[in-house]
Amino acid sequence: MKRVIAIADRTAFASLKLLVALNVLFFLSFLVIALLAAGKARAETPVCAGADMLSALQKDDPAAYRKIETEAAATPNGKGLLWKLEKPGERPSFLFGTMHMTDPRVTTLPPAAQKAFDAADTVVIETTEVLDKQKMMAAFLKEPELMMFTDSTTLSSLLSPDDAAAVNKALDARGIPPASVAKMKPWMLSTMVALPACELARQAGGTPVLDIKLAEDAKASGKAVDGLETVADQLRAMASLPLAFHMKGLVDTLKLGDRVNDVNETMIVLYQRGDTGMLWPLFRAVLPGDEDDSASHAAFEEIMITSRNNVMIDHARPILAKGNVFMAVGALHLPGAEGLVEDFRKAGYTVTAVD
Repeated sequence: MKRVIAIADRTAFASLKLLVALNVLFFLSFLVIALLAAGKARAETPVCAGADMLSALQKDDPAAYRKIETEAAATPNGKGLLWKLEKPGERPSFLFGTMHMTDPRVTTLPPAAQKAFDAADTVVIETTEVLDKQKMMAAFLKEPELMMFTDSTTLSSLLSPDDAAAVNKALDARGIPPASVAKMKPWMLSTMVALPACELARQAGGTPVLDIKLAEDAKASGKAVDGLETVADQLRAMASLPLAFHMKGLVDTLKLGDRVNDVNETMIVLYQRGDTGMLWPLFRAVLPGDEDDSASHAAFEEIMITSRNNVMIDHARPILAKGNVFMAVGALHLPGAEGLVEDFRKAGYTVTAVD
């Protein structure tokens, strides 16, 4: 029975991996609104549903769950969302890990984080370009090849006949005409299909993801708002990953169907617990460990997290030097030997987890 459950969940966890990938670039959530504008209008926001897959794993295969917990416990700085940054000569600042979602459990800050946010003079997010639609559109138009196939390639031409049929069927079920997205790069389309209907509807209705909410609240209260990257930087990072990686993720997610709700719920549960160090051990324990998967995983971590962490540190230093900053970036950037928490320590900061 345990073996059957583990195999059945592999597609779900493959989709979880894609959802994590999308959560590394929060500006992609902004695109959901524009993409959904061409789809079917929703009369009301669907009710969110989903089960925590980790709880099921803990019950049905406790040995596998303990192995994941052990590896997560060994991940440097793998527990906690709020960290205090201190350096001689500078007023203390805070680093906070976000999840790029609109779910109220995510957008409601823990008390300590809310206190740090309220007291801050400056709020920093990954990129401020998402706060200006004209700048966003201008960035997209400068490099259209990062979002669309500009040659004769189409999504269907990259799929087997069976996968193409499955993709088209799943798109129709979501109210997305396949012809309307035929030239779209797979990571753009994945933005829509890797999230549950309730999340898509909230975003399409104008509810901001956590990062944008923080920036908007900061502006409304007179705080300075700054960014660490450009939209073009983030798009280029996503586009640099192998196309096969994106295509497989798109197909697996579309085949997943309603179980994307379970994927989303699992992500939120881990986020609420502050278990940022459990995500990668979870993938490695549940996903088939073939060579291609390992290579894709390593490439993803290097390009989407480690390299961008280095850029974030460089851009954050002069901002942090002013003191009293609340820096909010995707939670996946925090843990690990090459995560932001450790990178700030290497840069001369004393970094302490805040309960």
